Amino acid sequence: MQNNLFKPLQDEALQLLKKLILTPSFSKEEHQTAEIIDNFFKSKNIPTHRTKNNVWAINKYANLSKPTLLLNSHHDTVKPSKQYTNNPFNPIINDDKLFGLGSNDAGGCLVALIMCFVYFYNNKNLPYNLIFVGSAEEEISGAHGIESVLPQLPKIDLGIVGEPTEMQMAVAEKGLLVLDVVAIGKSGHAARDEGINAFYKLLPDIEWFKQYKFEKISTLLGAVKMSITSIETLNKAHNVVPSECSMVVDIRVNELYSFDDILDIIKQHTINVITPRSVRLRSTSIPINHPLTQSGIALGKNYFGSLTTSDKALMYFPTIKIGPGNSARSHTADEFIFIHELFQGVQDYIMLLEHFFLFKTN
Repeated sequence: MQNNLFKPLQDEALQLLKKLILTPSFSKEEHQTAEIIDNFFKSKNIPTHRTKNNVWAINKYANLSKPTLLLNSHHDTVKPSKQYTNNPFNPIINDDKLFGLGSNDAGGCLVALIMCFVYFYNNKNLPYNLIFVGSAEEEISGAHGIESVLPQLPKIDLGIVGEPTEMQMAVAEKGLLVLDVVAIGKSGHAARDEGINAFYKLLPDIEWFKQYKFEKISTLLGAVKMSITSIETLNKAHNVVPSECSMVVDIRVNELYSFDDILDIIKQHTINVITPRSVRLRSTSIPINHPLTQSGIALGKNYFGSLTTSDKALMYFPTIKIGPGNSARSHTADEFIFIHELFQGVQDYIMLLEHFFLFKTN
């Protein structure tokens, strides 16, 4: 049921989202949508800060003796699928659906969190400071996204990350560890018994990655999952024994293992050179008994473990991931969000914080 108190904010959220859809904002090219967000806050007399294409603001009566809660979502998008039948930059409304690139991932979350921040901005008696960050480069986990903003902010104690979850709470998220595995052999002519075939040296490790099962299985995120996603050799000639062969391993890590734990186990069982591409996108979790999680449960929200990775992985403080829309629609042709989902998102974000603040002051 929609609350009439929130209707002006819901209507503004819809209009702002339509403006953002009209404006291309591919990762690393978000300067125009950053301007739109910046100008929206200026229209509300809310001072902003800008770090490259990231826009952030803090509530009017912030007091650094209080803890701080971050509201974050991203305004970059992937490039549109070639299977679009609509113009991806035309915010078409058909019945209850708003179509357009980024409408679901994560424009609806972004504008709903903006309205939530506006709702609380002038409140003098908040038990937490509120910081909103509209971040860039989330879709590529870029270095100039949320990771570049966090060191400039006051200490953050807690966060809400806006991603499409049907307004249910992702309290844990799998981490992403990508490995390059390289086997070194010796080149030789394929017609003669020469060289050491690097591809064959890779085979034992291929079999190990295929068969190995990590023991700890999470109730929220399930088992650690390892997938070999590509294999290649340096040379392409049919008659040369390859001197080097490499493969890429995609590993989705639950919250029961650190990346160091995973790497130690892998190196104990493999024979080739293992190099992690990045150890930034860690698995994360927030306790079910945390007051923010309990506030969501009290409002009828379910909780789950998310198999997808977001900016949540780059945050050093407890967070929940929650937002309007459906993750299954992300990165698809003719992306859309239901307008009733967007409106519910505005209302539910506000109610979640009101309930949490009430919990903290009692």
